[in-house]
Amino acid sequence: MDGHRTRHKNLLNADDCLLVVIDVQERFRPHIDQFDQLLTSITTLVKASSTLALPLVISQQYTRGLGPTVDEIKDLEPAGGSWRYFEKNCFSACGAEGFSEHLSKLGRRQIVVCGIETHVCVNQTVHELLHLGYQTHVVVDAVASRTAANKKIGLKKMFAAGALPSTVEMVLFEMLVEAGTANFKQVQGLVK
Repeated sequence: MDGHRTRHKNLLNADDCLLVVIDVQERFRPHIDQFDQLLTSITTLVKASSTLALPLVISQQYTRGLGPTVDEIKDLEPAGGSWRYFEKNCFSACGAEGFSEHLSKLGRRQIVVCGIETHVCVNQTVHELLHLGYQTHVVVDAVASRTAANKKIGLKKMFAAGALPSTVEMVLFEMLVEAGTANFKQVQGLVK
């Protein structure tokens, strides 16, 4: 029996999912609440995306001023450079040139979102992804803002708009579907 066919539509399916990492850039490091914890969560998602064959899309806000994506993430890119980076000045990643078109070409309907800042770029991106018809999952332990209050309100607004709350482990185990597989063993090692 195919487990994907009988599952609830809100459960993530690795074959229909992609990961979007928003603006995890060097200049934010000293200013974001619990940045190191955020980075641990995001790098876990990025490593698992390789195991699960998820496309990965990264946005960078005003790179000249805020610096590139942090090395802890960039250094995980597989040989051959399969990730797509989008430079932006607008707050929503959907406003970056070619971003929405790239997502459309990938043909996946579920988007897992992580990054910073929760109440600004993540919030606006998620609202536009919902508007474009994507089922959007916000990973609450993989988003952050400068203050906990801004993160809390940003999450509240996105969930009120229809985004689905998730955690790193929820995302990974929903896509794994079952234990005992080779992928399960690799991903399980990331969260232990």
